[in-house]
Amino acid sequence: MKKQKVLEKNIEDLGLESKITTVLKANKVEKIEDIWTKKRKEVKEYGFSDSEIMQITIKLQLYGLDLNKKVY
Repeated sequence: MKKQKVLEKNIEDLGLESKITTVLKANKVEKIEDIWTKKRKEVKEYGFSDSEIMQITIKLQLYGLDLNKKVY
């Protein structure tokens, strides 16, 4: 799957816990691209614990992505 197609997917497609998805949507993070462009510090400001941020990171890595616009 092309990177651009993945980035256009809805945030729900990451399969995160519903609490995490709810907080992201409340902060106008609707697409995978919206979280991909954020730095870890910015995500932390949403009130997430380290383990929740780790969950986001792991789900992104399944698509070959990471926070702060990293691509693998």
